[in-house]
Amino acid sequence: MERRFILFVTLSILVVLGWTQLWQTLNPPPPAEKPPAVAQRENAPGPKPGDKRAAAAEPKKVATAAEKSPLPATIKAAPKPAAGTEKPEKAFPDQWAAIGSVDPKSPFRMLVTLTNRGAAVERIELSSPKYRDLEDRSGYLGHLGKEEDRLGDGCRVDVVGAGTPAAEAGLRPGDIIKQINQTPVISGRMLNDVLHRLRPGQPVTLVVARGGRTLTLGPVALGRRPLEVIRPEPNDAGTKDPLSFLTTLYQVGDQTLPGEEKSPSEHRELPGVAMRDVPWELLSADAEQATFRKELPRYALEVIKTYRLEKVPPKDIGNADCKAYHLVLDISISNTGKPGSAVRKVAYQLDGPTGLPIEGYWYANKVARSWGAGIRDVVVSFNGKTPTMVDCPTIADDKTAPAWQGEPLTYIGVDAQYFSVVMIPQVPNPQEVWFAQSQPLRVGKVDPNWKKRTDTSCRLVSVPRELKPGGEPLKHSFVVFAGPKRPELLAQYGLDSLVYYGWFDWIARYFLVVILDFFYTVFRNYGIAIILLTVLVRGALFHFSRKQALSTLKMAELQPEIKRIQEKYKGNAKARTEAQQELFRKHNYNPLGGCLVVFVQLPIFVALYNSLRVDVELRQAPLITDAIRWCSNLAAPDMLFDWSSFMPDLIVHSPSMFGLGPYLNVLPLVTIGLFLWQQKKMMPPPADEQAAMQQKVMKYMMIFMGIMFFKVPSGLCIYFIASTLWGIGERHFLPKAAQPGAAPAPAGPPQPGLWSRLTKAGNGQAGRGKNRKRSRRQP
Repeated sequence: MERRFILFVTLSILVVLGWTQLWQTLNPPPPAEKPPAVAQRENAPGPKPGDKRAAAAEPKKVATAAEKSPLPATIKAAPKPAAGTEKPEKAFPDQWAAIGSVDPKSPFRMLVTLTNRGAAVERIELSSPKYRDLEDRSGYLGHLGKEEDRLGDGCRVDVVGAGTPAAEAGLRPGDIIKQINQTPVISGRMLNDVLHRLRPGQPVTLVVARGGRTLTLGPVALGRRPLEVIRPEPNDAGTKDPLSFLTTLYQVGDQTLPGEEKSPSEHRELPGVAMRDVPWELLSADAEQATFRKELPRYALEVIKTYRLEKVPPKDIGNADCKAYHLVLDISISNTGKPGSAVRKVAYQLDGPTGLPIEGYWYANKVARSWGAGIRDVVVSFNGKTPTMVDCPTIADDKTAPAWQGEPLTYIGVDAQYFSVVMIPQVPNPQEVWFAQSQPLRVGKVDPNWKKRTDTSCRLVSVPRELKPGGEPLKHSFVVFAGPKRPELLAQYGLDSLVYYGWFDWIARYFLVVILDFFYTVFRNYGIAIILLTVLVRGALFHFSRKQALSTLKMAELQPEIKRIQEKYKGNAKARTEAQQELFRKHNYNPLGGCLVVFVQLPIFVALYNSLRVDVELRQAPLITDAIRWCSNLAAPDMLFDWSSFMPDLIVHSPSMFGLGPYLNVLPLVTIGLFLWQQKKMMPPPADEQAAMQQKVMKYMMIFMGIMFFKVPSGLCIYFIASTLWGIGERHFLPKAAQPGAAPAPAGPPQPGLWSRLTKAGNGQAGRGKNRKRSRRQP
């Protein structure tokens, strides 16, 4: 990396930091004396007043829910049922159902664990071996239901997912695990502790109690933990955040829930309605679908939720972009009253997904269309337009704008760095309005140091509809995409706008990613692909790199003359500038002649950095092998070893610039070392004390660069290392810089000195070829 490139990158970083500070200065938080609704509107992401282009893509919002909403704003007294007409609610035990499979050879792309408590999705695990948990590398047996302690003499199995090692071992719901590998098990927590000490591939033998008998199951090899797109997320209170797709009634008759609720953890429900945190009736469950029912006798209503998992056709088992990364969620609400009984005006409330991945939150920076994106942001699209993103920190600070009102919803969900879970209403007419309100939600507690990892969700409130006794029910259906952000896959769901590469988007999307994928198909290693990409880029720029090197050496020759001019015209800046320009013209030197390489490489550098942060194919791509932790993910730091046990919290856990994370990364240190080596080889010897001081400052700047580069993706470090080694190799074939005091080469015909030798070295082969052609044409 040449001196100008290092200086340019340093200045670019400083410009970005300065722009960040300027942005915060120009967009301060709202004054405390302003009304909350006004403050929310002013600070909400989206178009600002007068921005016509942004306003065209942004759904119309209103200041309060009561101005245009057809929904009443307060809870009124619940109607009393007629004597003898109210049936008691049935109580059901906690039950689980598992649909799909984590077996990559199965016709399913995911394993979905459902619970009848709230008829919710507890977790979604992807089956492809390309999507594994990058942080938890302990042995995986499978999720067996409740994770907290339940028994004093074993761990009860509540659910067994297809394709898991637990299913392979023969575990069944109702079994009680007594022992694993000669270690007694007295609780579910103890079983998890034992598994946490084991590694994938290790065999385990289980002793279980089943129907009064004691059985030995196994041995069975533990697996690698699959990625959980949705999972129960624990919080600081020792409990878990609300599960995904919880449903309740928002309106019955003239009763509605209040609109001030910011978080679904409050569990507000109408009088006589208990749906969010109570067990529903599990009507049926098989490998593909599960159906839950909740009866509300007080209002003579029945709510049915059905989850159906898409299967992959046999011919598309190997097709990674087959449209099968989704659930179908059906909601049906019926009036079960007797003929002639009251008509019910009903609206339901549906919450979205929770517990999306936060992997790499300490180093990851998501690329998004809005400033300040978090790890789990809410995306929403109306009328098929470009999605609006509400960033996670804004949701964490409760600074979101009022709910969107009465717009035709295209989709809404939560967007993580490499995965998304999005609800797509299956509206027959795209202009039909199903939902009176839609809004982002803060689900979990807020860590003030890491607001960007706050658990977020979204909420929909349906348009009220009158239901007659025994009449047609209210039926809504959703396609719930839950999978990787592969552009070809997302396009089949109309979600391709979720992939965004930021600056130089077209270079990353249509150049870098295509070339990297091509090299990967040949060599099956993205590390080699990045090295070959570097060779391709530097080879294409070789002509300009040589000119830059020549320019640097020529500048070294001219340094004594420049010094004399500076001393001669010390008090006359205009004369000094004219004299220097005359010197440059005399020796045919252009001070900007070597900058082209820097400006050409900068888009490549930015586009590659964004590709590593966006392209899910580069996630979990190892440099050597995935069997070892070091450099097993080119989209993350290399993580040589964990130093969190002895390093201070300021370094391990701080989100500041000096928070280096819990791992020592060696590739950034190698990169900075090569930068210093190349700087020493490329920079000419200092002609005076000022030049010597400048070189020392550049060396000290490398310390700052090392801190800035410490958490960058290892794939980017590989690019820098390969590019720097290429530059050092180029420099090896060029003569050394002239020593201070050497006379510059005179203008005119090339002389047999340094300048002419460099010129001939670069053009000699071409010149000899031309001479041979000319001699053949002579008679």
